[in-house]
Amino acid sequence: MHGLPNPADARCHDLIGVGFGPSNLALAVALREAGRETGREAGKDGGLSCRFLEKQDRFVWHGNMLLDGSRMQISFLKDLVSLRDPTSPYSFLNYLHHHGRLQNFINLRTFYPSRREFNDYLAWVAEAFRDRCDYGREVTAVEPVVEDGGVRLLRVHTRDRAGQRETRLARNVVLGVGATPHVPDGFAALRGQPSVIHSSGYLEAVERLASAGRVAVVGLGQSAAEIFLDLHGRGVAVDLVARSSAMRPADSSPFANEVFDTDYTGYVFGLPEAERAALLREFHNTNYAVVDPDLIEAIYRIFYQQRVEGTDRHRLLTRHEIRSAAVTDQGSGHGSGLGSGLEGVTLELVGLDDGRRVARRYGAVVLATGYRRHQHGDLLASMAPWLTGAEPGRDYRLPTVPACRAGIY
Repeated sequence: MHGLPNPADARCHDLIGVGFGPSNLALAVALREAGRETGREAGKDGGLSCRFLEKQDRFVWHGNMLLDGSRMQISFLKDLVSLRDPTSPYSFLNYLHHHGRLQNFINLRTFYPSRREFNDYLAWVAEAFRDRCDYGREVTAVEPVVEDGGVRLLRVHTRDRAGQRETRLARNVVLGVGATPHVPDGFAALRGQPSVIHSSGYLEAVERLASAGRVAVVGLGQSAAEIFLDLHGRGVAVDLVARSSAMRPADSSPFANEVFDTDYTGYVFGLPEAERAALLREFHNTNYAVVDPDLIEAIYRIFYQQRVEGTDRHRLLTRHEIRSAAVTDQGSGHGSGLGSGLEGVTLELVGLDDGRRVARRYGAVVLATGYRRHQHGDLLASMAPWLTGAEPGRDYRLPTVPACRAGIY
């Protein structure tokens, strides 16, 4: 990071973190443990003045997918700190000890805690940094402060829940904004419809879904599998709709998982672009569009039991493409809407094997269609003249022209 701010600028920080999810939370911990982070206003004492800005009103990690029985897909040892410093008081093991559950967790004989417990761990650490984070602040733009033909500071614009706007200055900005829900083009016109829900909003809508009649879940990845099992447990009839032919298991074998080792990051970064892209494709099934094998087996058993009973409560519509989606007025008393008189959705499906078209009506559609990672581009639009590329360096800093001394990470 660069030097200390001008003492005359009381709103200037050495570092502003945009977002306070696991990445920036881990950064806050690392800076504190390195003795470099302070909560001071400019010019009061040594160290780095750090501030984090979070859009949510409190810390929560994928709150709408904290389903009963959902478990982590990575070891608890890959927490915020342990691979950097196993003696850190902010480790998952110390969280268990602090809450009197360490021995009980050992008796579980697992490396994979529930997602709810891991979220609670992250929130426990975040509480220790409450005085460093302003919640309910959405960052709307990061702009250069141009002086004498150069950029020494960055202006960070925020908006709170009431629409009040603020501006802060920083010598460095660390973007940890995560991803935004991916809504397929065919559903773009239905944004905001209560009968079309992205998986990122699932739990908020689940009570409505429970009375929606038949529900379509689009996708065959981990989120789709978890949502299917949750809806099954709630007695909801579900169609799983996807272009692919089958659920594919996540590869969590030891050698494949070495791609996530810290030393491997440097190796991947050093590869030529074409070789790096090929390597990422090779290991795509460690993390993307794949499902934990135990969930696949559970879902297969459900469909097998349907064959035994001769029922079709759930349907697996693989190798189907959704050509269009339209809101349908279900009227009252149909039992397939989100409630009396509310609207459902009609999907036009095309079989990829036979070209057959069919229209199916649903009380609701859940899009388990993943996420896009492009929000940082919108935030940095006004920085374009000062950036020389979109790919960060090994230190995660975006490349800038020499006249830009402010750091964007």
